[in-house]
Amino acid sequence: MNTNNKDTKPEGGGNKFQSYWLYAIMSLVLLALVISGLGGSTNTEIDKKRLLQMLEDDGAITKIELVNGKYAEIYIDPEKKTGNKYQDAADKGLGGQRYDYQMEVITPDNFTKFVDEAQDRMEVPFSDRVPVNPVSRTNYLGEALQWLLPLGIFVLLWVFIMRRIGGGAGGPGGQIFNIGKSKATLFDQNSKVNITFADVAGLDEAKEEVMEVVDFLKNPKKYTALGGKIPKGVLLVGPPGTGKTLLAKAVAGEAGVPFFTMSGSDFVEMFVGVGASRVRDLFKQAREKAPCIIFIDEIDAIGRARGKGAMQGGNDERENTLNQLLVEMDGFSTDKGVILMAATNRPDVLDSALLRPGRFDRQIGIDRPDLNGREAIFKVHLKTIKIDENLVDAFTLAEMTPGFAGAEIANICNEAALIAARLNQTSINLDNFNYALDKVIGGLEKKNKLINPEEKEIIAYHEAGHAICGWFLEHASPLVKVTIVPRGVAALGYAQYLPKEQYITRTEQMLDMMCMTFGGRAAEKVIFDKISTGAQNDLDKVTKQAYDMITVYGMNEQVGQVSFYGMSRDAYQRPYSDDTATLIDNQVRALLESQYIRAQNLLIEKRYEVELLAKELLDKEVLSSKDLIRLIGPRPSDADPLAPIESAGVVDNTL
Repeated sequence: MNTNNKDTKPEGGGNKFQSYWLYAIMSLVLLALVISGLGGSTNTEIDKKRLLQMLEDDGAITKIELVNGKYAEIYIDPEKKTGNKYQDAADKGLGGQRYDYQMEVITPDNFTKFVDEAQDRMEVPFSDRVPVNPVSRTNYLGEALQWLLPLGIFVLLWVFIMRRIGGGAGGPGGQIFNIGKSKATLFDQNSKVNITFADVAGLDEAKEEVMEVVDFLKNPKKYTALGGKIPKGVLLVGPPGTGKTLLAKAVAGEAGVPFFTMSGSDFVEMFVGVGASRVRDLFKQAREKAPCIIFIDEIDAIGRARGKGAMQGGNDERENTLNQLLVEMDGFSTDKGVILMAATNRPDVLDSALLRPGRFDRQIGIDRPDLNGREAIFKVHLKTIKIDENLVDAFTLAEMTPGFAGAEIANICNEAALIAARLNQTSINLDNFNYALDKVIGGLEKKNKLINPEEKEIIAYHEAGHAICGWFLEHASPLVKVTIVPRGVAALGYAQYLPKEQYITRTEQMLDMMCMTFGGRAAEKVIFDKISTGAQNDLDKVTKQAYDMITVYGMNEQVGQVSFYGMSRDAYQRPYSDDTATLIDNQVRALLESQYIRAQNLLIEKRYEVELLAKELLDKEVLSSKDLIRLIGPRPSDADPLAPIESAGVVDNTL
């Protein structure tokens, strides 16, 4: 655990003890290597040719000993060593050496036969012959080194691996036996977080909930005087990028109490029992510093529902970790003053026992911000960058970014700043934000992609068909921007719409949206009497939407008021018969065909407007809603065409 608290940080005793053992083992291994080098034979190794020369030198060899059948030790007469002939054997090795030369022996019988045959050729009398005496000798030092060296190397490797697993030498959890310790980071009086609630925008309701928790920790008597109890757990739920972790950081900055933070994946380990051990250690440290807050980010890493996908008879380490967490949150040993906060974007996979009151008493939903929320978020981020205040304001940028989460808004501001710096500007203007928005939505502009005029014309009419359908259909989403500039994600063109913010959708609205999606292919058919592959993304959307209308929302009279939401459509698992499946497929085809014909009829009626808009697209490549008002008049369904339209945001990537 990385803390700056002197009361909880060990004074290095464990590390010193471990280092002493490590140094001792390394010293023993080095000593063994030195001894093995010094204790080995330092005498001259010879071959058969040299041995034959010694045998021919009358009286030179006094004795030959065959040691363990592996090597021969050859002794030279001291009087013969006074000359230069055997000088290489004189004064070799450490003191007390017994022999002068050594020769490796492969087969003892062959070596003995070689010596005897050599002396036979020289006709040496039997009384003067040099015998080959077999000797059995044990080298205790060498035998010990054969065991000590591999053992020492193995111990060093084991120490190294355990230190790596534990977090590195000298660092948190660096000790060999600290693998079960918690890896949580502690923020207290000595190490504080600089983020406060003032840095969190667009999450007013969520801030009120967590601010109450912070206030409870600061002034508990204010609530306990009325009989209230401190909540045990707060779960932050929402899509990625909406500010769950940022809100937790603000709690850490505002709390004024110890704040432990840890990721759900930090509990997961390859060793059995480590996850549960880390949970116990985390809550033990938290109880010692109560009142305090524990924050677990991405809790779904350990909080998934138990019993799903587990092997029969196998050990599920994740389930053991979750069981220990459940016990620590609401078990017999529970102490007051420890609040658990957690964040996840997948609440549907969490175990029901984890979500019940008494563990997570509050579940705070954090959704994508609305227009006012996005404006507040932009105000926070615009303070950190240098903008042209006469051209850029937070409300305009909020209108340009429907459906964007806080992380995406931060990315837009950063991209705009980078673009302005690349152009050597002194401040960031609205054009930089527009370019950054196009880059984030559609990808990087591909300026080098060459499109022939015929294909470019098809793209222009395709996008114009979408725009005209969206403009004249009452319940369709109005257009914000349409472009035929090639980009990375959006391929050859894309259209951005502003759907009204709503929580329920009627059949008429879904049909108008489906007809608008068919506008691109219908325009190709009406203008060129041909179709292309550019409508693939549109067909994917309308097909899924049609199946949802019939099998999920019950919007078809023939199929009836049924919903198969969450049920598999596989032939072996679907909850309906083959006849019903055939009926569903036929109704989907009929629905799609009717909306496709409807889009064609609308574009035939508005063909002049389609051609006018397509020609303008070919000329300017990018058009906005103001350009549509200038070319074809205000949108018929809008009472005030220039009024801002709040949205959840839709981007149509086509072609």
